Amino acid sequence: MKIYTKTGDKGETGLIGGKRVPKCDLRIISYGLIDELNSNVGLTISLLNLKNDHLFSDLNDLLITIQNDLFVIGSDLADPTYPMENEYKIPRTDEKMVSYLESVIDRFEKELVPITFFILPGGSIESSFLHVSRSIARRTETAVTTLSQSQTINPVILIYLNRLSDLLFVAARLVNKRIGIEDVAWKSPPRH
Repeated sequence: MKIYTKTGDKGETGLIGGKRVPKCDLRIISYGLIDELNSNVGLTISLLNLKNDHLFSDLNDLLITIQNDLFVIGSDLADPTYPMENEYKIPRTDEKMVSYLESVIDRFEKELVPITFFILPGGSIESSFLHVSRSIARRTETAVTTLSQSQTINPVILIYLNRLSDLLFVAARLVNKRIGIEDVAWKSPPRH
């Protein structure tokens, strides 16, 4: 099977079930952003793998789980038949996926000192990439929210994306802590 099909050469693509839509359809944009987020998470895994294996093995396992979750979310969004039973047996985003993220956030926060100030994205390069993924998750959540205003989607997707951005924030702080780098504090600009 060839990677190129030429079926999208006129700016259209197919959804699950065969319906053709313009590539600028908000559903396509939404799961395209899921793909972008997944790619950035993969890049972060690659960067973390360059570090001490034991230092980030739990985080790498988590990020691989998130990548698999994002694949499910992408296919969930690509199926316009939700909430009807689909003949293609598309996996659906579910509450267990959200609960898992919440449990990890709680576990990671126990390892961190509570912050009493705003932090800037940064510190280590690995933490910075987690912040990039966090900002892509927020942009994705915005697009999916907009999509949900005009089309029916699985509502758990929005909950998952909201929790994921929180988790990525906590993970970015955790990486800096484990490496031994302080959170970068936002400083109010001086008044003139």
